[in-house]
Amino acid sequence: MPTQLVWFKRDLRLLDHKPLVQAAGRGPCLCVYVYEPELIHSPEYDGSHHVFINESLRELEIGLRARGGMLTLLHGRIPDVFADLHRVYPFEAIWAHEETGNKVTFARDLRLHEWCRSQGVAFHELPQNGVIRRLKNRDGWSGKWQQRMRGQPLPAPERIACVPDVKRGRSLDERDVGIEPSTKLGVQQGGESRALEVLRSFLHERGANYRKDMSSPVSGWDGCSRLSPYLAWGNISIRTVHRAAAERARELREQRKAGEKINGPWLSSLTSFQGRLRWHCHFMQKLEDEPRIEFENMNRAYDGLRENDFNEAYFDAWCSGQTGYPMVDACMRCLHQTGWINFRMRAMLASFAAYHLWLHWRRPAVFLARHFLDFEPGIHFSQFQMQSGVTGINTVRIYSPIKQVKDQDPTGVFIKRYCPELEGVPDEYLPEPHTMPPLVQQWAGCVIGKDYPSPIVDHKTAYQAARDRVYAFKRKPEVRAAAEKVYQKHGSRRRPMSRRT
Repeated sequence: MPTQLVWFKRDLRLLDHKPLVQAAGRGPCLCVYVYEPELIHSPEYDGSHHVFINESLRELEIGLRARGGMLTLLHGRIPDVFADLHRVYPFEAIWAHEETGNKVTFARDLRLHEWCRSQGVAFHELPQNGVIRRLKNRDGWSGKWQQRMRGQPLPAPERIACVPDVKRGRSLDERDVGIEPSTKLGVQQGGESRALEVLRSFLHERGANYRKDMSSPVSGWDGCSRLSPYLAWGNISIRTVHRAAAERARELREQRKAGEKINGPWLSSLTSFQGRLRWHCHFMQKLEDEPRIEFENMNRAYDGLRENDFNEAYFDAWCSGQTGYPMVDACMRCLHQTGWINFRMRAMLASFAAYHLWLHWRRPAVFLARHFLDFEPGIHFSQFQMQSGVTGINTVRIYSPIKQVKDQDPTGVFIKRYCPELEGVPDEYLPEPHTMPPLVQQWAGCVIGKDYPSPIVDHKTAYQAARDRVYAFKRKPEVRAAAEKVYQKHGSRRRPMSRRT
């Protein structure tokens, strides 16, 4: 039987892996992961990503071995690596999942398609989420997403025939590939079994108050699903998550119908969570349909809004968590240490960079991509543009970092953990430490400008200036006309529940 090559990328799992299932049914398999220098040395890649990948690969290798297969680890540029493999093990086809990646992966896939055509090798790319390749328009997209999610997750193959005498290669750490080792602590570990355990604990233990908990960096740490890194690197499929959430909701409805007490607002939380799974693919679809938005404003009529006003000092202070706004600084320092914060705080960081500091979105987006363990290009760049107000189809949201302290961390549980210099600051001054009288600063052991920075911008002044400038752009006829085109290409067609008949 002809040899099949299974190319693992952002799909480091065995469960619900259709390319592996298809290949295993057709002949002996070369199961391959390639450390790609172009990706590893891209500005979005971090040592923490590399550690997570290697942890995932170790578990994947064990699972393949248990089924008779082997994972071959290689290093190099695609398709050169596959060309070398093909000379030794002439494979008939390459099996892989579709990927909505960045410009590097897009160019790499084009090269591989050309090589496959020249060698007569079939290249089968199969969908692994709700993103639809070569989508003509957004009409009916939600129904197509639902249809994909209804299918049962595929079990892992029981047996995988291995190509005789294939070499394993070796795992490469950060120094092997020429990048700085990760300095993050408390980072989630990679692997399919960990992904499944996180899913189980969320659906049965942690997720009852998800709808409320996800807004705060205090409660969100446990109340959010924490599945995003596993979805980003493919330790678990979104269909597996969606089906498990639907099954859990069904169980809870049956319990309620039987008169059993349900502790907590589980059903509303699960409904909210399932909606966010759909939004996950909705935002990825934007980059799939229009790859240029990795670099350019989604609404080109906003070109020139911020590009010529980039302040390097502001950017450096934002990156290092030294802005003088405790919630902004704590969130940034948390990212440096753990690689994760909840969604509302991510939106606040993007908003503060775009509006208070008036920074064009591209460089802040790349910086956060490197620090998010769950960096997913399609979601990340689409969301960053939305939070920066350059789509023309989304509500302009300028987060107040002062209000976020009052609403989400009024006693400083989160803030003081990551900004320990604020430990002695009374709660009433925590949203704005610079308003402490000098005697209070001395008493609190936090002198502003010495122990903790003064605000780099005045909130009220920056807020009003940003509103004026953004809305002046938004009222322009050319911006409105361009926004209509953006909506036709990328806008959600799913109406809110309250507006349906």
